[in-house]
Amino acid sequence: MMFLPLGCFLPRTAFLLLLLFFFSSFGPTQTEVARSISDCADFLLNQSPPQIPNILKDGKILDQNRYKPICQTYRNIRTFLTLYDTKERIPVFSAIRVGQDQKAGKRPKKWMIEPQLEDESADKNMKRDNKKQGAYKHQASNFDYKNSGIYDRGHVCPSSYGSTPTAKNSTFTLTNIVPQVKSFNGGSWAKMEKCVKCFMKTFCKNSNGVTEGFVVTGAQPGTGKLKNRVNIPSRMWSAFCCYSDDQKAWLASAHWGENVPDEPKDKYLQTKSLNDLYKDLGTPTFSVFPGTKCPLGTTVSKFYPKLDKSCKCPPPVSNRSRPSGWSKNNFYLFFYYFIFISFCYM
Repeated sequence: MMFLPLGCFLPRTAFLLLLLFFFSSFGPTQTEVARSISDCADFLLNQSPPQIPNILKDGKILDQNRYKPICQTYRNIRTFLTLYDTKERIPVFSAIRVGQDQKAGKRPKKWMIEPQLEDESADKNMKRDNKKQGAYKHQASNFDYKNSGIYDRGHVCPSSYGSTPTAKNSTFTLTNIVPQVKSFNGGSWAKMEKCVKCFMKTFCKNSNGVTEGFVVTGAQPGTGKLKNRVNIPSRMWSAFCCYSDDQKAWLASAHWGENVPDEPKDKYLQTKSLNDLYKDLGTPTFSVFPGTKCPLGTTVSKFYPKLDKSCKCPPPVSNRSRPSGWSKNNFYLFFYYFIFISFCYM
């Protein structure tokens, strides 16, 4: 007995609708540019997104046409989260879960872009930026950074925080980049990144003895632009939080710095508390880890003496606050001289 295809007995329109239903039953393909922060929440502590005034409140993006959450995807693997400002063409922040470090792979030869910012139907994976000139409408291109003078392509989420070669390579997307002053990027900011990574590797270990910490890093828009297109941040900030099974406590700290040349050249970014960060930004409603147990008023500076000097953590402030050549003996000489003068005029 011969069986004819179902389409032979159905009107053309009905058959097409049946096909559409059949293929849609497999579900939509995973997208990289998401509709909500919650779609990429695995990179946030307790899946709780930051509170950023006028941008992000209670997990809701206030201007969804301008700010786009990107589940950064490389080789079909999601690696970190970026909330991207398509108007200023820089990230608002990038967030990553730092895990047990693996051997690094080769650095990508070319910078990448997010295709779905230009075409929602494009592939979910970031792709190479092959434009030798010209610009994208909703994001920066490598051409925007050509001949940029004192500015580097500064990582918001550093490649060193990626736990796998894929994660490290995925940070070389221009949706994770801001114009950052070269001496700042390679100086105090780089030392801060190394210090935080060292600290997490040593102290942020869970009950299984595996490194686990959460980092959120952002950029505060400035008034200048590269090629009248890409905003040059006025400052950059970074905060981390983790539970230390060894210390039986939650640990957190923050750092920030003006996006200007490092002076002096041996400058360090001092480790501050989360509350210090919120006060400095002048936004009391700002919160990096809302609804979590991250301590707001303490820092991790007391642990730095236990870390290797190669970690580049800032030395104690008290040792650096004295004038050059000042010593304990100088202090006592000055003190006794002051007492002597006081008696002479009594």
